[in-house]
Amino acid sequence: MANKPISMQRIKQIIRYHHEGMGVKRIVMMSRTSKNTVKQYLSKYKELGLSQAEIDAMDEYSLHRLFSAAPPKELVTKDPRYLRLEVLLPDIVKALRKRGMTIHKQWQLYAASEVDHYQRSQFGDYVRQYIGQSKSSMLIEHKAGDMLYLDYTGDKLHLIDKESGEVSDIEVFVGILPHSQLIYVRACHTQSTADFIECTRLCLEYIGGSPAAIVTDNLKASVIKSSKYEPRLNQAFESFGEHYSTAILPCRAYKPKDKALVEGAVNLVYQRIFTAIDEKEFSTLEDLNAAIALLLDELNLASFKGEESRRVRFEQDEKSLLKPLPAIAYELHQSRSATVMKNGHVNFSVDKHLYSVPYTYIGKKVRIVYTSSTISIYYDYKPIAQHSRDYRKLRYTTEKDHLASNHRFMSEWNPQFFIDKGKAIGEEVAIYLEKLMESKAHPEQGYKACLGVLNLAAKVGAERIKKACMRAHQYQNYTYWAIEDILTKNLDQIDPETETLTDKQQTPEHQNIRGNGYYN
Repeated sequence: MANKPISMQRIKQIIRYHHEGMGVKRIVMMSRTSKNTVKQYLSKYKELGLSQAEIDAMDEYSLHRLFSAAPPKELVTKDPRYLRLEVLLPDIVKALRKRGMTIHKQWQLYAASEVDHYQRSQFGDYVRQYIGQSKSSMLIEHKAGDMLYLDYTGDKLHLIDKESGEVSDIEVFVGILPHSQLIYVRACHTQSTADFIECTRLCLEYIGGSPAAIVTDNLKASVIKSSKYEPRLNQAFESFGEHYSTAILPCRAYKPKDKALVEGAVNLVYQRIFTAIDEKEFSTLEDLNAAIALLLDELNLASFKGEESRRVRFEQDEKSLLKPLPAIAYELHQSRSATVMKNGHVNFSVDKHLYSVPYTYIGKKVRIVYTSSTISIYYDYKPIAQHSRDYRKLRYTTEKDHLASNHRFMSEWNPQFFIDKGKAIGEEVAIYLEKLMESKAHPEQGYKACLGVLNLAAKVGAERIKKACMRAHQYQNYTYWAIEDILTKNLDQIDPETETLTDKQQTPEHQNIRGNGYYN
């Protein structure tokens, strides 16, 4: 109706007053409604040809459809053609989910099976009305295996460094297949091109194939310059798409409805995964992704809208329609130049992390080739070192074999190293070395003293050093000099339990010692 709509209860009152024989003036006064509005609704009521009992039996929604719009007459009079079509509509809509299926093809099948049938345009209107979509929004009904939507969550997860307690932000990648609603989630360090490509590759491996197209947001990792007509793609990600035989389709800038499905998936990830992850602490990306994988399986196996799960729907309708993955996985390689510093490490400027190379290359200019997970270092095209990539800033990754022999030995020093060396000689030596390091303000202050005790052991043998450590332990004297003094004076040869002091020992013979006669 052109005028402001009134309540459905008021419409029923107007019709009831009309059947009671009231005139328009009386109905206007009783219902407190304008004269024109009463006339329009009574005119509409007569046009529909329904009885008062039928009107009273209708709920508000049905009454609203009759009086607030102009529905097809068949919906009111229940045309036999529509009754037959109404039974077929659920199967028709389900068939439209399949790749390559259109409303026109479904109409051809319908027309072939019905003698008295609707024409194509009327059939299309009823189908679109059934699924609650206008003709212009039918593109939202995604075909199986057609597209994969990708995005990052706005909120981040965190890793906590065990040594320093430093908290670092972690990005969360989300992918969804619109038809089956199967979701993929993975944590990564950054939104860089390398990490984005790595996450997308793992997503394709998770679903076991390639869709016809990958739809992304306007990330720098996928789009260099956004455009309404022809966006410029990141060359590396475009190459990735070619490797997996899939097209890259960026969303329009500032058009969130273009990626409404993945936005919905992000909200679901917040509810089902983030809430569980936030209750725990993780120090490595591997542990974090392992926890995410368990929660992701629960999400995809849960009943979806009261029907089959996302996983079941994917296996039944979509998996077979994906393109097979290539035999060789795509991996993005990038490179940087660096000079080996005097400490035998190169500074990887991207992450501000330092990696070791053999000490013979100190001062040389090398090439660092890196992926999202590995660091390879080359000198004159010859590989000289390889490390797992570490994203922690201002930290060292050191391979002991790369150090000079004297540096390599010192790099192994720690309390347990010296305790183990002591145990190899005897338990008494291990206990003494442990006490020696504990007596210092910092264990490292005792490393040199421990090394000196071990060197004495090499000179005098295991038995003597064990006895010397036992005697010094009894004295509670934990120094290198205590052990050396005991060994020099052969005190380790005396049994402490049977040790006695004789007169001769009390007063040793010496020309400078005064005798007892001196005091007479």
